[in-house]
Amino acid sequence: MAHAAHDPARRRPFGPEDRWVDGSEGRFWGAFGAAGLLVHHPDAGVLLQLRVGWSHFGGTWGIPGGARKAGESAIQGALREADEEAGVPPDQVEILGEHVRDLGYWSYVTVLARARAAFEPRVGDAESLEVRWVTTDRVDQLPLHPGFALAWPQLRERLAI
Repeated sequence: MAHAAHDPARRRPFGPEDRWVDGSEGRFWGAFGAAGLLVHHPDAGVLLQLRVGWSHFGGTWGIPGGARKAGESAIQGALREADEEAGVPPDQVEILGEHVRDLGYWSYVTVLARARAAFEPRVGDAESLEVRWVTTDRVDQLPLHPGFALAWPQLRERLAI
């Protein structure tokens, strides 16, 4: 388990991707959409992130992820964000597929991955209070980010766990 105090100095500079997008189904973060990495390890479970209170849906658990950069694929964005936020070593995950929520004006891609070996996650930026492995039978017991909660049954099935 990894913890970190809120440290604004650890927040990266904003880029053109870092803005809200508004549409008929609500407001979402990421001018070019967003992506997150759902990493599974057979013994450890899935890697989850507790969002800091000041963030959108702060105090809920989800997967490491965030705004995609211009021209960045969902896989590239998910791997970059997971490395930045949770210390996920990109060379230690095998990509299994993608789960897409496309609203027309904004999309979120969950990249599903299997960890080749269990690794110790670490809080890497000010957007997380904690990152840790959670066994799949305990995921539903946490206060989940609404988007992740909605997708979790399908994601779990796709991971075949």
